[in-house]
Amino acid sequence: FSFSWQTTFQDGGEEVEDGAVYNVTLKKVQIQQAANKGARWLGGEGDQLPPEHTVRQYETSKIRAIKAGTLEKLVENLLTAFGDADFSYISIFLATYRAFASPRAVLELLLNRFGNLETSSHGEVANLNSLESEMVLRAEIASVLRAWLDQCSEDFREPPDYMCLLKLLDYLKNNMPNSDMESRVQNLLKQFQNQEVEAVDGFCSTSSSGLVDGEELDISNPEEFSSFQDHVVAEQLTYMDMMLFRRVVPYHCLGSIWSQRDKKENKNLAPTIRATITQFNAVTKCVISTILGTRELKIQQRAKIIEKWINIAHECRILKNFSSLRAIISALQSNSIYRLKTTWMFVSKDVLLMYEELSDIFSDHDNYLTSRELLMKEATSKFANLDSSEKENQKKSQKRLQLQKNKGVMQGTVPYLGTFLTDLIMLDTALQDYVEGGLINFEKRRREFEVIAQIKLLQSSCNSYCLIPDQKFIQWFRRQRQLTEEESYKLSREAEAAADTNILSPKSQKSMVKRISTLFLGTDVFTPPKEQPPKSSPVGGSSGESTDSASVSSCEFNHSETEDVCVTPVSSPEDPLKKVQSSVGSDKGYDSDKGSISSDKGSGSKGPIFDPGSGLDSGSIPTRDSVPSSALKVLPVYNRQSEGSCIIRVSMDGLHDSVYKSILITNQDRIPDVTQRALLKHNLEPDAVEDYELVQVISEDKELVFPRDANVFYGMNSHVNFDFILRKKA
Repeated sequence: FSFSWQTTFQDGGEEVEDGAVYNVTLKKVQIQQAANKGARWLGGEGDQLPPEHTVRQYETSKIRAIKAGTLEKLVENLLTAFGDADFSYISIFLATYRAFASPRAVLELLLNRFGNLETSSHGEVANLNSLESEMVLRAEIASVLRAWLDQCSEDFREPPDYMCLLKLLDYLKNNMPNSDMESRVQNLLKQFQNQEVEAVDGFCSTSSSGLVDGEELDISNPEEFSSFQDHVVAEQLTYMDMMLFRRVVPYHCLGSIWSQRDKKENKNLAPTIRATITQFNAVTKCVISTILGTRELKIQQRAKIIEKWINIAHECRILKNFSSLRAIISALQSNSIYRLKTTWMFVSKDVLLMYEELSDIFSDHDNYLTSRELLMKEATSKFANLDSSEKENQKKSQKRLQLQKNKGVMQGTVPYLGTFLTDLIMLDTALQDYVEGGLINFEKRRREFEVIAQIKLLQSSCNSYCLIPDQKFIQWFRRQRQLTEEESYKLSREAEAAADTNILSPKSQKSMVKRISTLFLGTDVFTPPKEQPPKSSPVGGSSGESTDSASVSSCEFNHSETEDVCVTPVSSPEDPLKKVQSSVGSDKGYDSDKGSISSDKGSGSKGPIFDPGSGLDSGSIPTRDSVPSSALKVLPVYNRQSEGSCIIRVSMDGLHDSVYKSILITNQDRIPDVTQRALLKHNLEPDAVEDYELVQVISEDKELVFPRDANVFYGMNSHVNFDFILRKKA
């Protein structure tokens, strides 16, 4: 006999129980059966029988996936999900439950209510009359606990008391004595007790507090930096990034958790993410310091340092380290480096083309589509997939890549974490935590898990790296003095002024300008964009304080508040050479607060930061195949009004406009509602609504002030950025 299967799925609607709502899918399997022997005599080709001699059987099964429920129902579902064919439920719950419950609450429900074998109210075994039923429940609970310890052991790190671990250990001694689970929990408890309360490994600290006693911060020494080979620098940066990224606790990335980091009581929240941010900013500051830190450098020497950093960025690309790659590109695009027009003229043509290609990876076109697709393409690949439109760069890339392959060691992938943080914050803003009846919206958690799963996959890939720390470089990296925004801008002006007056004669300068402009523009005219001095940080504040977006705001920050900065470029104008192409003869200035070249406030990019319906996330955002039909509607996004809702950014007057909060508004919201939500997001008293006014920023010198009871959605100017300011009334 031969068999063949054909499976179809059909929406079965919803099932409502007390305290829970389920999505139901009907799985229909068609089984086709036929006798092979004699098939040819019956007119079949090969072993295939004609349709009239085939037996078809149909088997239909029901798949239930919980959509919303009380905490008790969600915990109970941990024990029944496998029977309902919701095989991913346990992983989704464990990765996201910290957004709506504590480990202690979940553990008490699991052990006290469902794990008490004498009084269990678990539906399948409510009446325990047999040893078999008891064994089923014990196996279910053991399976959940094993998954919890495997996937989220950090949930039990609660020094100094470790109450949850002790409670779990007591339960196992009474119900599963001498089991592997019991010994495992004992070992975990000992491990936690023997470890000090960790921040992150000392090597990742780049502040002066991480230096050895007696060691001081250095003003960059060009000769010492030049002594490190490009691939060595890239490998060491990758080593540091990889170690930090592997330690990231995925649930720290959830929007509901990460967005609370600026509250006073949460200054130690999400330390693993803060460490990654600190490292990113340290790389960016190191690039700027090495280029500008030494006043005595000649213009050719400064250009060589820029070339070296571009080559290091290329090595990071070969190593699939997108974090340091973006940090280096962001530094080279920062205001203080971008404005070194004369210095850039001495950077070789091949290196400039390489720089342009690397910059294109992080283009904000279509919600950073290029970087998202590239990340997904190479997430689990053995080596980088390098393509270059320039022959010399292509040869160089392939040669370096071949050396990596000859070593026989696969490469992992270190992502730019800010992309995931932004997506999770936007999901948290766009989807409600609770649905009708006060039930926890678990569909939201399924959407968040799509992003969390990508982070976990990339963390696993980092195990493929085989890198050895170079203490000489790490010590040098630690010692680098991090220039403030004002210091770097001042040094940049001095360097450019010296270059203009002492290096190039008017004739040679004109020739050089013509060469560069011809290369990138195909014209004989080169009009660099006007540069603007950076805005000063407010007294006692930081222009890089935490924001709700992890990929938009500037990280030019007060050094004393490094941990409050999001993972972003110091300033991120577009490629200075590419930017010329789109702004010749224009009067576009550099907006240091937004970290981008601004074309006046009203004509910024309209591309969505997050658009689940577009499928642009290449894995971070669910695809149509992985999302229930009920969740396929396009979610609200920033800078776009759709289906009666959108997301706006609200900053407080007196702070940098990079310190904003993302707020979802609908066509029903009026000024008091939006103002109250903005105050809550900024951790201010929501009752003070009457003391504030909400204004939309139209341009640098224009604002739209809303009347007291105006409808924000219909009253706002939808042709400019959706940026608002909350200002105390005079």
